[in-house]
Amino acid sequence: MTKHSASCACGALRVRLEAQPLRISLCHCEACKKRTGSAFGVAVFFDRSAAEISGPSQTFERIGESGKQIVFHFCPACGSTVFWYPEMRPDRIALALGAFGDDSGLAPEQAVHKEQQVPWVRIDLP
Repeated sequence: MTKHSASCACGALRVRLEAQPLRISLCHCEACKKRTGSAFGVAVFFDRSAAEISGPSQTFERIGESGKQIVFHFCPACGSTVFWYPEMRPDRIALALGAFGDDSGLAPEQAVHKEQQVPWVRIDLP
C-alpha cells in the first residue's frame, strides 16, 4: 500500500494516509483561487477512512458550486489549508496538493471550471 504524508507549513497539522488517491483534480473556480492565493487549486481525493489526522485545526465552511457544504481545515498557527470534507462526497477527504511537499508523484488528471481559468495559465488536462 502506498503511504502519503501531508502537513501545514509549520508541521503542526498532519495527515497520514496508506492508500492510493481516488482522484486528483485541478480547479479553476474563484473560490479555489481565493483559498490558495494562486491561479488555481489542486485537490487530492482519498477515501475518508484512510486518513489519520493529528494536530490542531480550525475550520472554514462554505457552500460549493454543487450547492453542498465544504468544511476546510487549516492550521491555527500558520494558516495553511491542509484538508477539507466535501458534503457532496461524504466518503472522501480532499487534501491540498502542496501539503504533500515532495508531491509523491501526484499529478492532476482532470481540470474543472475551465471557464474561470486565468488566461495566461496553460494546462492541458481533460
